[in-house]
Amino acid sequence: MILGHIGARKGSKGVVRKNFRELNGKPLIDWSLDQLFAHPMVDEVVVSTDDEEIYEHAVAKGALKIGLRPAHLATDTAPKWGVWQHAMQSGQDACGQEVTAFLDLDCTSPLRLAEDITGALTLFESERPDMVMSVCEARKNPYFNLVEPDETGALHVSKPLPGGVWARQAAPTVYEHAASTYVVAPDYLRTAETIYEGRVIPFEMPAERCIDIDSPLDFAMVEFLLADFLKRDEDE
Repeated sequence: MILGHIGARKGSKGVVRKNFRELNGKPLIDWSLDQLFAHPMVDEVVVSTDDEEIYEHAVAKGALKIGLRPAHLATDTAPKWGVWQHAMQSGQDACGQEVTAFLDLDCTSPLRLAEDITGALTLFESERPDMVMSVCEARKNPYFNLVEPDETGALHVSKPLPGGVWARQAAPTVYEHAASTYVVAPDYLRTAETIYEGRVIPFEMPAERCIDIDSPLDFAMVEFLLADFLKRDEDE
């Protein structure tokens, strides 16, 4: 049983109550929530939140009734891992079925496509890692154009290699952790304490589908891009 999950905390410092703020005609959370309900590989859906309005909204759309998130998981310092553990166990209890894959969509990254979800789930099924994590190619590379000062204040490449790297194309591949789409093995989620303890493998997505809303500027950018995507779909 594949359990789809979205975490949507009430508080937000960058964009006030961003998870339920309207974006191109519907609440931000719905761009991800609707993807879970529509995806044929997802069996059940849970929303972990400390916001009663968001919770009731999600349940009305078909999410399992798991109650509000515990207070200790509702702070801005609460780790995502603990939220996932609680959501998976609560979802499993609510539906009475053993979870075989825990799929998390970050609702602040609404530009993913259904094919991204399919790709991440398919990769998980074929490779059987502890976790699949969405990534995109990093715009800056620590072997080439990321620098840091030494004790004298002089700059050096962050990760120097013998002979140096003089072209970006020659640098080792580096990914950005894209907060978008994750698939986790239930046993790993139950027993590990952090994300990277086990075999975590990348699912690469285009950078333009990995923009995470963390500021008013991010919100405006996503709003513009989403409108453009929707217009292109209509034209096709």
